[in-house]
Amino acid sequence: MRFSQPKREEISLGVSIAPLIDIVFLLLIFFLLTSHFEIISGIDIKLPDISERGSDELTDNMIVAIDKAGNCYLKEEKVTLKDLYLRLRGNTEQKKVNLILQADRDVKHGHVVRIMDLAKKAGVASIIISAEWEPEKVF
Repeated sequence: MRFSQPKREEISLGVSIAPLIDIVFLLLIFFLLTSHFEIISGIDIKLPDISERGSDELTDNMIVAIDKAGNCYLKEEKVTLKDLYLRLRGNTEQKKVNLILQADRDVKHGHVVRIMDLAKKAGVASIIISAEWEPEKVF
């Protein structure tokens, strides 16, 4: 005669971490693929500080950097004011362009205003002035 043996319950000593590792790697891959960084390198400028951060949702951007000596750079290439005007004018005829102006904090105010005026004459839709964001700095 065959006697049935009572079923043994398996005792789990811990939670399996395999699904957790899978999810962490999927999130890591997602963030790596969807991240977008715009870094302009090779130009030594120190941006002025601001107390609030603006919106990051911009379209059709052109970045103009001005170094301490007053030299203008468009797409990391040194340009004269005339060349800058011609390039901006050529791009604004095709599409709406936002200009991101990255000026060193030691550049004279008149030079920055001259470039802003030049951009408006070229048909730039808006001018955004870059600055470094420091969260709790009021004065």
